[in-house]
Amino acid sequence: MSQPLYDFSVPVFVKALTNLKGQILKAQAFCVEKKVEESTLLQARLAIDMLPLVKQIQIATDNAKGTTARLIGVEPPKMEDVEQSLDELLTRIDKTLAFLATLKPEQFESATQTQIRLPYFPEKHFLGGEFLPEYGVPNFFFHVVTAYAILRQAGVNIGKADYMGSLSMYND
Repeated sequence: MSQPLYDFSVPVFVKALTNLKGQILKAQAFCVEKKVEESTLLQARLAIDMLPLVKQIQIATDNAKGTTARLIGVEPPKMEDVEQSLDELLTRIDKTLAFLATLKPEQFESATQTQIRLPYFPEKHFLGGEFLPEYGVPNFFFHVVTAYAILRQAGVNIGKADYMGSLSMYND
């Protein structure tokens, strides 16, 4: 059962974060072309009570490294939430991708039974096999899609293909 937890976490997070990098690169070009201050884009949000773009990306990266680290019982790399530019967010994504690249399928061998405790659910725990599909992946994608939606709403020229990325399709 170790392989599925690896397969449905590390490669999934890598693809989504790589796609998010592409969206941020397009956002940088948008800021130059439209003469939009990056700080304006970084603080954009979908609704007044939602977190801004910068925080969505910080949380998405934290989720990718935190989810995988919890599954295998290691400490995720610490990152301060200090990004103030799109370049700094790209660096944060790159650091997260570098961490994910160090993880191997065999590290996930007992992950289905690993007890996962989150500080905001005191006195409760998940088992890894339920944590990943019920919380880890959906929470990660909530923040990734929200970042995409903020960029799209701001006018950045991105679409579904930028969100989905390349597809593994074959000729008949």
